[in-house]
Amino acid sequence: MKAYVICIDNGTNPESLIVGKIYRVLPDTRATRVGLMRVLDETLGESGSEDGYLYPESMFIPISLSGEIERSLEYAYA
Repeated sequence: MKAYVICIDNGTNPESLIVGKIYRVLPDTRATRVGLMRVLDETLGESGSEDGYLYPESMFIPISLSGEIERSLEYAYA
């Protein structure tokens, strides 16, 4: 199962994050230890974006999704 979050603050990144949008989180234990998370943001598809970008955890709220919604998002991120 993949992890997803909702953006609650796009800080100084309005071109990369949209408040209220669901984003996929990529595993990164080193980032988590320092309060960051690796997110596939609005730059998805641009060169280098496939590894996601680091943002403060405080900019997001983790969410749980039903299987149907998660499958739809997986298709969107494919």
